[in-house]
Amino acid sequence: MATITATREDTVQPVAPAGWPLRAVLDLGALPTAPGCARAWTREILWEWRLTGLADTAELIVSELTTNSVLASRHLDRPAIRLILVSDHQQLVILVRDFHPGIPTPRHASEDEESGRGLLLVESLSDRFGWYRPDDGTPGKVIWAVLPSMPQQAARRKD
Repeated sequence: MATITATREDTVQPVAPAGWPLRAVLDLGALPTAPGCARAWTREILWEWRLTGLADTAELIVSELTTNSVLASRHLDRPAIRLILVSDHQQLVILVRDFHPGIPTPRHASEDEESGRGLLLVESLSDRFGWYRPDDGTPGKVIWAVLPSMPQQAARRKD
């Protein structure tokens, strides 16, 4: 099994070897409807890949990451985001690309705030997550999260 090596707040890319058999890409406008579309698409892709056990967690992570990207991108001249799912049957990598130059920073929201917990949620649900700048020199970032595809693997890692 290939491993993804990176820490949460660095600019190291997750390593997804070219030989990984499962890859799907969805381009979306940075619109309020994008997170819902991304969740539904993710559920369908995971069904097709026979990874339905990951659907609830993956949808939640996709929702948080796409919502953050939509909010960051909506005032840009390129209000678009890209969702990529990649799997080798051992792990699922979720990548969300936007064109906003800001750095994703988890924050600690107060009990009264209705937002601000998304990256903390992604951190708690994923095996690991991080971000990096695109290699092509365009502005923006790619935020990624990794989920093990086997529930028993996730249980063993938590012990």
